[in-house]
Amino acid sequence: MISDQVIPINIEEEMKSCYIDYAMSVIIGRAIPDARDGLKPVHRRTLYAMWEMGNTSDKPYKKSARIVGDVMGKFHPHGDSAIYDTLVKMAQPFSYRKMLVDGQGNFGSIDGDAAAAMRYTEARLTRVAEELLEDIDKETVNFVPNFDESLQEPEVLPARLPNLLINGSSGIAVGMATNMPPHNLREVCNAVCRIIDEPTASVDDLMQIMPGPDFPTGGVIMGTAGIRDAYLTGRGKCVVRGVAEIVEEGRNPQIIISEIPFQVNKARLIEHIANLVREKRVEGISDIRDESDRDGLRVVIDLKKGAMPQVILNFLYKHTALESTFGIINYTIVNKQPHVLNLKEIVSEFLKHRIDVVRRRTEFDLRKAEDRIHILRGLLIALDNIDAVIATIRGSQTTDEAKDGLISRFGLDEVQADAILKMQLRRLAALEHQKIVDERNTIQKEIERLNAILASEANILAEIRAELVDIAEQYGDDRRTTLGHATESIEREDLIEDKPMLVSLTSSNYIKRIDLDTYRMQRRGGRGVIGMATKENDGVETVFVANMHDYLLCFTNKGRAFWVKVYDIPESQRTGKGKALVNLLNLNDERVTTVIPVREFVPDKFLFFATRAGTVAKIPLDEFSRPRQSGINAITLREGDELVDVMLTDGDKELILTTKYGQSLRFHEEAVRSLHRNAMGVRGIKLKYDDTLQSASVVEKDHLLTITEKGYGKRTDFDEFRGHGRGTMGVRNILTDRRGGVVVSSTAVSDDAEIIVMSASGIVIRTKVSEISIQKRSTRGVRVMKLDDGDRVVGVAILHSDEVEEE
Repeated sequence: MISDQVIPINIEEEMKSCYIDYAMSVIIGRAIPDARDGLKPVHRRTLYAMWEMGNTSDKPYKKSARIVGDVMGKFHPHGDSAIYDTLVKMAQPFSYRKMLVDGQGNFGSIDGDAAAAMRYTEARLTRVAEELLEDIDKETVNFVPNFDESLQEPEVLPARLPNLLINGSSGIAVGMATNMPPHNLREVCNAVCRIIDEPTASVDDLMQIMPGPDFPTGGVIMGTAGIRDAYLTGRGKCVVRGVAEIVEEGRNPQIIISEIPFQVNKARLIEHIANLVREKRVEGISDIRDESDRDGLRVVIDLKKGAMPQVILNFLYKHTALESTFGIINYTIVNKQPHVLNLKEIVSEFLKHRIDVVRRRTEFDLRKAEDRIHILRGLLIALDNIDAVIATIRGSQTTDEAKDGLISRFGLDEVQADAILKMQLRRLAALEHQKIVDERNTIQKEIERLNAILASEANILAEIRAELVDIAEQYGDDRRTTLGHATESIEREDLIEDKPMLVSLTSSNYIKRIDLDTYRMQRRGGRGVIGMATKENDGVETVFVANMHDYLLCFTNKGRAFWVKVYDIPESQRTGKGKALVNLLNLNDERVTTVIPVREFVPDKFLFFATRAGTVAKIPLDEFSRPRQSGINAITLREGDELVDVMLTDGDKELILTTKYGQSLRFHEEAVRSLHRNAMGVRGIKLKYDDTLQSASVVEKDHLLTITEKGYGKRTDFDEFRGHGRGTMGVRNILTDRRGGVVVSSTAVSDDAEIIVMSASGIVIRTKVSEISIQKRSTRGVRVMKLDDGDRVVGVAILHSDEVEEE
């Protein structure tokens, strides 16, 4: 009869209660592994069903469909695809460190290929899986009813080995997830033995034995800091890199990938690299081939001639799954509740379980041994009184009467009497009698051994330790994942080839960099090519060569210094205008007049400053190693003066200062004492009339190359310039008349160098220094660059021989 009574229910409370029940069902019954055997219910049920049907490693394979049917019909009332996926994963050598299923057929690949249908594949347990199930028939674990209470299934497996650490586990529940990495079996067993020997051992002590995860796909773990966090707290991460080798033996270099990070799909990795090449996000790759076979993984990346393999490899680490982060969360089920465990707690939970299993197994074996020896004692009594026993049996009318007669006459119990009645006549032989005696003595010793194990927990632990040592010897192997040193995150600089670039700066402070290959070699006197499209009333003022990883010290006309990397300067087309420096530097009503490329800020180098009014100063280079974003003061300028040139010296050089009207003064830099930043400096050269200082150069290399604004130039021997005292007027260097114009640049060059000359209209010519003739002082020189009317030379960059060879 249906009741008409209505029971009011709070919908919020009902939803909360139902959702919590659902969440706990997912957590306990589906997604999170048990800390004792390291298995989720579906894995445990699959392995137990295979064990129950005799599908062991020493028996023939059975169809996967049959296994899935048994699991689903007896223990796991869910979809067959979920069960088969579980079976497949346990048979994949790239998913499990120690496979629990031995599969025959197509069980998928590291490329993400799906396994064949279950009707086509076959499977059986591996020997390692049998170690998880060993002794399950000895009442070592509790059994619970299956879903319809028609059968019994194990609550947990006996697990002779710490499977949770060896194979790891991953799963997403409700409100939590677990992601535990696999480890090396030998190391795990040794770590458990260490805890048995020394219960107070710390996590750091265990890490001496078990330094980190050991993934089935190999790879390199970069640093152990994140692993230590995971081992201490149960949460952490480890960065895993694939193993890649740079081969430069053939015509073009190659990158050969032989191992990839755990759980990375090889086919998708290759596809991702190909997309990066197609989108031109990475340059220098000409071909990608997958040459993997049954002997191992092998992905070959062919590089173009002149490519930088390490730069490309760093890019792949940065932008592809060739370097992956494995986040570790040690969520496990302990006493039917989810907990995050650290390494020592995981080992302790396994040991608690094994202590209980070994105790129950020993008690079971002891009962069986005592039952057997009890029967053997009865058989020996019967054999010692065989004639009387036979007479008693023959004189009885029924079996029960014979049993009662044996019990009453010989002091036997019912079990012993039944055994005597079932005894075969062949046991009456003398040798059979001795076998019973030997068996009794053997079982007696076994009983003594079992009682000794049960006498103390220390003896149980010793038994567990012996089993672990045996397992480590049988199934242990070497690490596949190596441990590397922690590296800083790959910075942008690691992804950029350190090659020479031509950097140009206009009078309006537009800057750009261009690959030197853009400019082909021309003979002296050529017209050049367009190097920069300039605005009206703007022209190129400075041009120089610097490597991509160089620091650029940018000095303004007001004597302030800024700091920028060459690769931070936008690369432009040959005719491009470039980018305004105000967008890169925090300039304040000032413009950059001099840029010095620097690789390292060492204290034994100096920056030699020269101003328009002829003032010079020498300041150690290391004082400029940390300029602020807002800039720093380099030198103090007098009113109306401005900075025109800065040189890098070693403190023991001779210098040549050259003025706009061609006067040059040579003196030793020892004549200028070292100052600190923001100093005012001293007089370097005495100027006359409206002359100004134009450039400064170190006396080195072969000749002094002087270029004028009308495109004329010459090389001059340094011996032509005798030394004068600092602060004097010097001697004439070059004829500066209306035809040649004033001096633009005067710098030391090697005869095998090249120069790049740029005009105010952006025309660039690149030519060899050796094509410019050597002339005496007070001459005009030869035409270096043919200019259009109204155009003028504004910058000269020297390309030294080593940079030419590198290019």
